[in-house]
Order: sequence, then C-alpha cells, then structure tokens
Amino acid sequence: MDFDQLTTFLEVALQGNFSRAGEKVLRSQPAVSAQIRQLEIEYGEKLFDRTKKSVRLTPAGEILFDYAQRLLALRSESLRVIADHGSVTRGVLSIGANETTFLYVLPDILAQYRRQFPRVRISIYRNFSQKVLEKVEDGALELGVVTLPIKVPSLKVMRLFRDPLIWIAAPDNPLVGQKNQTLSDIAGQELIMHKVGSLRRLMDAQLRPFRPRLQVTMELTSAAVVKKFVAAGFGVSLISASFVQEEIKAGQLKIIPVAESQDWRELGLVYHRDRSLSQASISFLEVARKFANKPQV
Repeated sequence: MDFDQLTTFLEVALQGNFSRAGEKVLRSQPAVSAQIRQLEIEYGEKLFDRTKKSVRLTPAGEILFDYAQRLLALRSESLRVIADHGSVTRGVLSIGANETTFLYVLPDILAQYRRQFPRVRISIYRNFSQKVLEKVEDGALELGVVTLPIKVPSLKVMRLFRDPLIWIAAPDNPLVGQKNQTLSDIAGQELIMHKVGSLRRLMDAQLRPFRPRLQVTMELTSAAVVKKFVAAGFGVSLISASFVQEEIKAGQLKIIPVAESQDWRELGLVYHRDRSLSQASISFLEVARKFANKPQV
C-alpha cells in the first residue's frame, strides 16, 4: 500500500465512478482498477461493490475510507511541519479556485510567487466556489479564492480582486453602438446564460422581470466558451470585464453599456481562522496582498 493508492481509492469513493476518478488523478481507468485491486489483495477484502450503474463502498471500504483520509492528512501535516522547519520556504501550496479565476486572475500572482519561492510545489484544485469553500473548511485545502460575499464564520477573508461586470455581444449585434440601452433591451436579445455560479444568479436577478419573453439559446459552464459563442453571434451575455480585454481590443466582442446593470464581481482569498497556515501559504498571502493593493479594471 502507498499514498498514491489511497489517493486513488478516495477519489473512486467520492466520484462513484472509476473513469471520473481516473480523470481526477490523471490515470487511465485500467490503472485505477489495478490500484484498487492491489489494495483489495493487501486487505483481503472487497472495497467496492461494482454494478453497471454505480460503484459503492463495501463495509470494509467504508472503514478504509476513514483511515485513508486520516493517513493522507497526517502525511500532509508532516510534510508541512518539516517544510516549515528550515529557513527556506518550501513544501506545498494547496490552493483552490474556479476555472476563470485560474485563467484570468491568478496567473500573475502565481508567477510572482514562483519567482520568489521556487522550492514550493503548487497544488491546484479547480472547482466552483462552493466546492472550494468546502475543501478549505474541512482542511483539504489551505487557501481558496472565491466569489464574495461568503457567509462562513470559520473562514477569514482577504479581499483580492474587484472587477466590473459588463454585457457583451458580437460586433454586428443591433444594440452595439446605440446609447441608453436598458435591461429590457437586453431581455429582447437571444441570451447565453452561465449554467451555474454567481454570474448565473446575477443574470437571473437582473432579468427576472422579463422572464416570460426571455430567449435562452445556450447554458454554458465555462466563461471561455461563453466568450466564443457570444463572438459567434449566438447571443449576448454578462461577464467580468477582465475576462474579455483581449477580445474587445481585437474587435471580436463589443460592450453594450446598460445603466441599470452596474454590478461588480469581487474575489476573496479565504483560509480557516482556527488552523495554522504553512509557511508556503503565509508567503502566498504576502504576495497576494501586494497584488490586491494594485489598481484594477
């Protein structure tokens, strides 16, 4: 048994599926099956009941699940303590955020951090803000970057980034270039909605009075994909201004100014108020704080 096998075991249990677990741990399904089989041989028990529709823990698997979590947590703690023992910052920075934050907000911060602390290995967890919050709360992640506001008393927040939200359209959209656009005008357009998250909630709230006449052409989970389909003329959408600077400069997208829609997306760096941070995370907070004080869009 090794820690790698335990990590795979936990992921299969959480995903309930060998293929999805393989995607998470960057292994093929046969490789995942082989690791589970090795664990079952070592323990002399079946760990999963497998059917065509589901994969579930057996009673023995449920026992191992608890121990595996504790073993991996102890391993992480030991690595952190040893890394903090020396004078050089090293170890692992475990940080989570959603896809768009990793694409458009964190690269510059992480690049500066990497230059200052090259001995630190950066471990990234990519998921929606709610999942990131859960990981920080239960100790699986030390740091998370999430959309504010949040209501989690156990977490401390450092405000990191504030970005205006804008309505975007293809260059040939009839609303482009016209003045005094309203949400009613937006509601008359074909719409590309974000499938989940804070932008979806905000779009729903702004367009609620016009719900009976809304024409939703697509619901997408990725801001990068939203940009592509807006540029292709499938509809208009709401997005953070920093996500589309290059496309606007290139003339691929246009802004529709809407006076009633002056909202912002604000991001915060969160960590557990009752847990000690590793030196790697403390150093990241120091780097991020300098970026947070810079003027933004």
